[in-house]
Amino acid sequence: MRRTHRPATLDEALDMLAAGDAMPLAGGTDIYPAVAQADAWAEPAPARLGGGDLVDLGGLAALRGIAEREAAYELGAGVTWSELIAAELPSCFEGVKLAAREVGGRQIQNQGTLAGNLCNASPAADGVPALLALDAQVRLQSHGGTRELPLADFITGVRETALRPDEIMTAILVPKLPEAARANFLKLGARRYLVISIAMVSAVVVPTSDGRVEDLRVAVGACSAVAQRLPALEARAVGQPVHSLATLPTAEDFADLTPISDARADADYRREAALVLTRRVLAGFADSSVSEVAA
Repeated sequence: MRRTHRPATLDEALDMLAAGDAMPLAGGTDIYPAVAQADAWAEPAPARLGGGDLVDLGGLAALRGIAEREAAYELGAGVTWSELIAAELPSCFEGVKLAAREVGGRQIQNQGTLAGNLCNASPAADGVPALLALDAQVRLQSHGGTRELPLADFITGVRETALRPDEIMTAILVPKLPEAARANFLKLGARRYLVISIAMVSAVVVPTSDGRVEDLRVAVGACSAVAQRLPALEARAVGQPVHSLATLPTAEDFADLTPISDARADADYRREAALVLTRRVLAGFADSSVSEVAA
């Protein structure tokens, strides 16, 4: 019978993972519905959840809080989406805050955590594109030591990550950007709230003092097994006026995406939606707020 443990310290949690077949639980907003559905139909729980005990990390103070370091912002792995929304952070975090408001409903935002969203590794995870556009890294800890990985290398496939069985994600690190940096996020779903994404796009722009692009990052989610950056578009944007960014995306920029067809949308629709969303996200940077900060 599966049991749930609630360790008091990070070391205690790591001991439990090192001892055998157990998996960390951070928020549980996806695990508990999946297990309950399996129980209701007298079926085994999904293979990705394993059959061992759960190690509930919700009581670990070491995984909470948001701190400004010399070169990066450190987001505790146990920070909830509601806490992120309420935090005082630079304008480059606006994209991830917009994404946070799209994660389920208010109850899910109060319970779900950053680490839970990333480690669940759903192709439609709302937080991934926004953090990918911020060049986020994840910090992973075990009794063997600590390592840091780019988020782009951490999520390796559908429900697959580089997290080892004896590791816990302890933080998400977001490198600092110039004060003028701006971010945006848009999501398309079948309805306005409480919906799984058909497609979503997040972007971060760093403008020069004369309103041109110094740096652009664009990430697309729900259109591939793992959220993808658009490097050709990003490179082509450098030096272009910020107000003209929405004219740059073309269908060729999305050729490497591998969208699926499912009950929510077919693959061609997803690819076209990604193009339209990208243009709209970039058009959002043409307002006066970018020019005023850059000036």
